[in-house]
Amino acid sequence: MKFYISATGIKKVTISNPGVGIGKGSGGCAAAAAALAARRFSGRTLLLLLLLLAIVLPFIFVRFAFLVLESASVCDSPLDCMGLRLFRGGDTSLKIGEELTRALVEETDQDVNGRGKKGSLESFDDLVKEMTLKRRDIRAFASVTKKMLLQMERKVQSAKHHELVYWHLASHGIPKSLHCLSLRLTEEYSVNAMARMRLPPPESVSRLTDPSFHHIVILTDNVLAASVVISSTVQNAVNPEKFVFHIVTDKKTYTPMHAWFAINSASSPVVEVKGLHQYDWPQEVNFKVREMLDIHRLIWRRHYQNLKDSDFSFVEGTHEQSLQALNPSCLALLNHLRIYVPKLFPDLNKIVLLDDDVVVQSDLSSLWETDLNGKVAGAVVDSWCGNNCCPGRKYKDYFNFSHPLISSSLVQDDCAWLSGMNVFDLKAWRQTNITEAYSTWLRLSVSSGLQLWQPGAIPPTLLAFKGLIQSLEPSWHVAGLGSRSVKSPQEILKSAAVLHFSGPAKPWLEISNPEVRSIWYRYVNSSDIFVRKCKIMN
Repeated sequence: MKFYISATGIKKVTISNPGVGIGKGSGGCAAAAAALAARRFSGRTLLLLLLLLAIVLPFIFVRFAFLVLESASVCDSPLDCMGLRLFRGGDTSLKIGEELTRALVEETDQDVNGRGKKGSLESFDDLVKEMTLKRRDIRAFASVTKKMLLQMERKVQSAKHHELVYWHLASHGIPKSLHCLSLRLTEEYSVNAMARMRLPPPESVSRLTDPSFHHIVILTDNVLAASVVISSTVQNAVNPEKFVFHIVTDKKTYTPMHAWFAINSASSPVVEVKGLHQYDWPQEVNFKVREMLDIHRLIWRRHYQNLKDSDFSFVEGTHEQSLQALNPSCLALLNHLRIYVPKLFPDLNKIVLLDDDVVVQSDLSSLWETDLNGKVAGAVVDSWCGNNCCPGRKYKDYFNFSHPLISSSLVQDDCAWLSGMNVFDLKAWRQTNITEAYSTWLRLSVSSGLQLWQPGAIPPTLLAFKGLIQSLEPSWHVAGLGSRSVKSPQEILKSAAVLHFSGPAKPWLEISNPEVRSIWYRYVNSSDIFVRKCKIMN
């Protein structure tokens, strides 16, 4: 090998092999170039290989770690499960899933048979510690998990049940503000002559029996509620001077009720307030009323005892109705006296009966012109929500259809007509035996072991009025606003003539639905001094 170096510097180096002729010099250069390219190619390949390993190795490591963890719980030895499973993990996952499913099914069967009812672990952290320290297998994991889930489910159901019971108990009380209002009005009645003035004034007494006026009857012991009913009716009436209101209350509420409407007479049309102690009924009527109340108390006590014996455990879908049946209002005399309305108002022929938990949003005048087609009462039966949808409840929600007396008289899936806003032709009523039929059904209930219906005045009333109800347009009356959730759409609520807060959540209670409670509060006289002092609006 010879080196030729030029004298001007190292600019060119020529390497030649001895024994190679001039004609083969170009082939030698080609070989040298090929060797240099091979060395360059090997460097690039190595670099790419290192990059590929840097990307792939973490995935291989993670997969290897998962296999080790799976092997610890499934296989006897982790090394036995490795092998070809490194790239075939699907079989292991399937195997784990099948074993976990089988373990859960077996644990469920044990729970049905009465074993394994209660787990000792209270949290997921306790479960992790238990599995880690004692190295439990998948079957033990399934067993403990199942017990924990069942225990949590029981706690959730118990919490829901107690919430419902407490919610209904809250609906039984009377707010402090309403107590305050009655007491202050009673005091005002005793010290203020204006609060004792005659209702209605002498010049308006003739309207009380005039058939050309629109007579509305309200049976209530709630002063604030009665004021809202009358205020909403008057404010939405086209001719408010045509309305006459008859309020029937009990003896203890008569004084504050009279004081309220005497003081606020300037803003009200003709209002008559009458206490039950002011009625002079025959002894026969008094006896029937007493008998009616005694039978309703027996039904209520039996229903309460049945629930108490079952530790207040309810059948799904019926628990709320059962609790509503225990409401003390089911025994209120004023609720049961509706069946005696013709005797309460012997001089009237056509009335509209309103509950005290309603708000009137439209003019009611056309109700007195409604043709009842020979029927005794007009009520909403059909619903705005279409077929197979009732405006309130069905007959099966009130009655025991396992008894032949009920099953032979009613159809359980038929809709019950709504009470709370009804038109009554008292003249036609007096020509029927509705009140007597009501008493007959009460006696049949006693002879049948008090098993025909749930407590309350509505069930026997539905039986007594069977076939005597004329259906009204659904827009006249929307009920159910006193339930836990209001199901009626906003457009229906706005267009309804009467909104009925039927249910435990009355609008004057804290548990009422805020979405609809504001509608009721619009008609509370917030400028009244007693309303402000008793903080009604708060």
